[in-house]
Amino acid sequence: MQVTEKGQVTIPKRLRDAAGILPGSQVSFTLEGGKIIIRKAGTGTDDRRKSLRAAAARVRKSLDAPFRQMDSEAIMAFLRPDDDSGA
Repeated sequence: MQVTEKGQVTIPKRLRDAAGILPGSQVSFTLEGGKIIIRKAGTGTDDRRKSLRAAAARVRKSLDAPFRQMDSEAIMAFLRPDDDSGA
């Protein structure tokens, strides 16, 4: 595999598929004992929580002022249908 002038390489498809690396995925690089290790970033529990919290913050910012004051139970009650048909 050849490294380009910009330091780029192509990760073989079979390895991308096995690691779950899709277009737009973030990866991290570390050097361990003279080997370059590539890991899919954002796969740890803390990373997922951070990502979910950031997404929730974006949603909260997009809500009108009355909705920002509501707790989760009030929001769920608002979203539920008025009838008992389950639809």
